[in-house]
Amino acid sequence: MSKNIVAIDLGSNAIRILKIDCQSKKKLGTFHKTVKTADGLAKTGLISYASLDRIIQAINEAKGQINFSNSIIKAVTTEAIRQAKNSKEILEAIEKNTEITFEIISGDDEAKYALNATQNRLKLLNESAKSFMIADIGGGSTELIFYYPNITISKSFKIGIVTLTQSFDSLSAISNAIPALMHEMKLFTKEVYYKYGRVEKFISTAGTPTTVASMKLGMRYDNYNPEKINGTILSRSDLVKQLKRLLSMSEEERTKSVGVGREDLIVSGILMFEEIFNIGGFNSTIVIDDGIREGIAFSECQKLELIK
Repeated sequence: MSKNIVAIDLGSNAIRILKIDCQSKKKLGTFHKTVKTADGLAKTGLISYASLDRIIQAINEAKGQINFSNSIIKAVTTEAIRQAKNSKEILEAIEKNTEITFEIISGDDEAKYALNATQNRLKLLNESAKSFMIADIGGGSTELIFYYPNITISKSFKIGIVTLTQSFDSLSAISNAIPALMHEMKLFTKEVYYKYGRVEKFISTAGTPTTVASMKLGMRYDNYNPEKINGTILSRSDLVKQLKRLLSMSEEERTKSVGVGREDLIVSGILMFEEIFNIGGFNSTIVIDDGIREGIAFSECQKLELIK
């Protein structure tokens, strides 16, 4: 049986792929591309054929860079495909054109994978915390995960940077709508704190926090380094500073900084991110690049250990 895992996470905005050797825990290849899965979903309820073409092209491009053969392939997809009325048609077309079969996972499964990846990375960073909250800000949904010594509580909320951005016509409209749209998140957090107490640390993952961290560290989209991102501390003032910086840039500068087609999404994401700081009562967060794909890879490797 192969000891290599290819983990694929098709999110609402990007596709992330990781190949790992379970024995050595060494990464054998990574791939990341913006495919805008949820583009237009908020208005039509459908995954567009343009998005489908981008997904297929990205997977086949990844196959040219990463050897998928002699590997266990675990491919999952999340909120955009969960919501889409044409999800069955889309997944069948992806399988026909790439030979990759995707599984639609629940928000709870997303949270489990994110927690697995986070715990692994915190060990590598020598970060200790008896309790913490993880915010995974996605394109179509956001997961909040509260970890305590004897219990983990998580919930998925149907608000993400793609669907949020495409539901409003201006930045001010998004800013005004966010408190109401994230009110359920606030109530959930208050309930968790009431039952189990406040957490020690705030961990953030996914594209928005990692992009803000990369801007803080002086990186551009083309020289992004996940190893430098892991463990970066962001404060509330960092969010304000980088948002102002992003808004003051020319279109060309923004593209170099955050990538093609991501500028408006990252701005919306920062506004969401700031509200999560408010909801949780935090002043700083530890940013982790690892996410669902890493959680999938580690989980599949753990299964192989059990089989052995």
